[in-house]
Amino acid sequence: MRALVIGASGAVGTSIAELLENAGHAVTRAARRRHPHSVTVDLRRDVHGFAQLAPHHDVIINASGVENPAIALHLGGATLVDISATGSYLAALRCAADSARASVVLGAGLAPGLSTALIGELGAKPGDEIDVGIMLGSGEKHGAAAVAWTKSLAGSEIASRPETEAIRNFRERRTLLGGDGKRRRYLRADFPDHTLLGPAGGYAVRSYLALSSRHLTQALAVVGAIPQLSSVISAAPALGDDSWALAAVNRRTGERRSACGRNQSRATAELTALLAERSAVSGMHGCVTAHDLATSGELAAALSTRS
Repeated sequence: MRALVIGASGAVGTSIAELLENAGHAVTRAARRRHPHSVTVDLRRDVHGFAQLAPHHDVIINASGVENPAIALHLGGATLVDISATGSYLAALRCAADSARASVVLGAGLAPGLSTALIGELGAKPGDEIDVGIMLGSGEKHGAAAVAWTKSLAGSEIASRPETEAIRNFRERRTLLGGDGKRRRYLRADFPDHTLLGPAGGYAVRSYLALSSRHLTQALAVVGAIPQLSSVISAAPALGDDSWALAAVNRRTGERRSACGRNQSRATAELTALLAERSAVSGMHGCVTAHDLATSGELAAALSTRS
């Protein structure tokens, strides 16, 4: 497999490139700024440069944090695997890919990605309501893109939602049993699984976020109420540990699926590497999710075998 990894100088992109290289794949590393052993690709300002590289690869992995739906128009026959967790962007990317008849894997990390597979395995019926509890490790040092994404949520309207009325990030609270078996208070957050699965299945998906530090989860609630304080997200100390946990629960049936582990960045890279490989051999066409390419068990197994 020939893979182009965009954002290969970042925390997740570096790990993705290493995993694919160790598995014997040919990898082109790309970064926005000049970097040793990388080509320069700026998805914001130079889509033409990207379009020249794309046709020489089987799979393109966007781990850059740049969300430009127009890249789906310039894949040159390659499959795009995008690790974005922004619902509005993934919806726009799907539209662009459909218009170009391009192949795209929408969401390839923990949430969406593994969370998408967990939800898809619940067997939800039209009218069902699914709660997704996403607990991330606040003791882990995250890359700049992840921090910026979290800051962008503060007080903003949730795009990936089943409700017609406006719902804002970090304001609605719900106590859930997490994927690690611990009960926590979670905050409603704009993860995109409703966009990816809900409308097609006729059911509602609501995502909720907690951090491994309960104090920092409380701080997120304050930031949700007063978005002007969002700068504290960058300055917050690394409290808690690096554990993560996912749980998807059907309110009607009580059925649940869960997963847990450590090191979110590494896990995201491992899941993305597996889904990139699956997309290359599956003969997929059009837009798919992680649920279409692998079971939650297969994804969870990748977390322990690729380290």
